[in-house]
Amino acid sequence: MITVSQLSFTYRKGRSVLEDLSLQLEAGHICGLLGRNGTGKSTLLYQLCGLLFPVKGSCEVLGFRPGRREPEFLQQVFLLPEAFYMPDVTVESYLGTYTPFYPAFDREAFYQYLNTFEVPRDAQLRRISHGQQKKVLISFALATKARILLMDEPTNGLDIPSKRQFRKLMAGNLLPGQLILISTHQVKDLDSLIDEVLILDDHRIILHESVDRITEKLAFHQVMEPSEVPGLLFSEGALKGYAVVAQNTDGEHTKMDMEMFFNAVLAEKPQVLPLFNR
Repeated sequence: MITVSQLSFTYRKGRSVLEDLSLQLEAGHICGLLGRNGTGKSTLLYQLCGLLFPVKGSCEVLGFRPGRREPEFLQQVFLLPEAFYMPDVTVESYLGTYTPFYPAFDREAFYQYLNTFEVPRDAQLRRISHGQQKKVLISFALATKARILLMDEPTNGLDIPSKRQFRKLMAGNLLPGQLILISTHQVKDLDSLIDEVLILDDHRIILHESVDRITEKLAFHQVMEPSEVPGLLFSEGALKGYAVVAQNTDGEHTKMDMEMFFNAVLAEKPQVLPLFNR
């Protein structure tokens, strides 16, 4: 579905954001694009939907070159941006303006999502909170049934109950043949949602693995004394003792801690990344 080959991008002031980045993504997954602020996560999403263009290399999505912005391409790709502007109209008026761009739009599903988020279907968009506006956009994004759904920091601005509702909706709405790519630095919000992890650092994707393979290679534990853990890679103080990431030498299955994994990769690259060399 998505093939990026040796892509580089630099803003006008000369700050290099992406360098020689290659990536291949297939349908049927909810992927988490993780990275610190300013590492280029949004830039990569904008490349995939054709709002930014490679300086070098190439980007192909659904067989299209995104930068050409062909109508058939735009009908199948939806970007939910981190920053957005909502017009001073009702929800119904908003649908009347924007649904014609998405032939597969499901109006009934849209209102079901709004109901889950507890947003009134007759809301005036400029008179509700930023968080409520974001819930409208998330509902709209899911209802487009786009084959590729790109979400940039979708949980920013949502309170804790709303984040739980978001995870519930996302987990139950991956369509056959669809790919959802979620960019975030709030990794805990995606813990139980994604099945593939991408980490962007040093201007490129430094890790792309399934959650199953990560838990095959690594074990996540809470312990009182990290030094006693065989194959210890990374540890952090926790409420009761320490949270640790270690090599999975016993073939055990532990639940992945997304935040711990992300921190371990960034802090201990020479030790962690070689474990995933194919």
